[in-house]
Amino acid sequence: MNSNIASHVLQYAGVLTEAALLYYLARIGEWGKRQGQALYLLSLLAAALPRAFTLHSYGLNSPQYFYVYWGTDLLLVLSAFLLVCFFFRRACRNEVKMWGFARLLLAFVFVLVVGVSVLVLSHKLSALFPYFIFEFNQNLYFACLVLNTMLYLLLVQIESTDDQLGLLVCGVGIQFAGPSATLALVHLTEAQRFAQLLNSLAIPLCTLAMLLVWAYALVRVKDRGPKGARPEKAVLAEVTADSNF
Repeated sequence: MNSNIASHVLQYAGVLTEAALLYYLARIGEWGKRQGQALYLLSLLAAALPRAFTLHSYGLNSPQYFYVYWGTDLLLVLSAFLLVCFFFRRACRNEVKMWGFARLLLAFVFVLVVGVSVLVLSHKLSALFPYFIFEFNQNLYFACLVLNTMLYLLLVQIESTDDQLGLLVCGVGIQFAGPSATLALVHLTEAQRFAQLLNSLAIPLCTLAMLLVWAYALVRVKDRGPKGARPEKAVLAEVTADSNF
């Protein structure tokens, strides 16, 4: 009972934080500039609200909740992949050739995930929808985790000055890595009760942690532009010093 209360508190806190961040982006007029973040926050809300309504109306073990949960999970994993794509584009906005390679990599990964999911489930055509959604979501979720890790390493390699993007990527890493670790524990322990309990708490807790990191990044940390960008005042000061010399 206590674990259920904790899970609900974390979920409601996450929903409130998502709504607050969306309101903040709308208030400062950066929806267009922060399309990836806005799209992902909207998808989180779009998944949380119907899940809560269906759970309250039909119960946890109802077929209605089953289809709503996995249907919205598909929405979440697709929006997560798009978010990683937006982050790659932002990281490579001053590197045309690097973005061309990253774009091909992202397209290849998505096609590969679809292909692998279809091949794995080719013998389960009688129940293609639930099994394909589950397999596809799991594979794409893992791919997003790997891609997000690669993106973080890329930011370190190119010595990016975009501190805000670094925090946003770290926040996504928290959300991806935590549930992945607990799901692995569930499989290793053959779904024992404590592992399932840990997993039920880890997902909303990691989502809330990501949202708090995002809140700090969006509110307190400014986008300093692509690599190599220098503040105008610093450049102007150097020009003035050179001319005086």
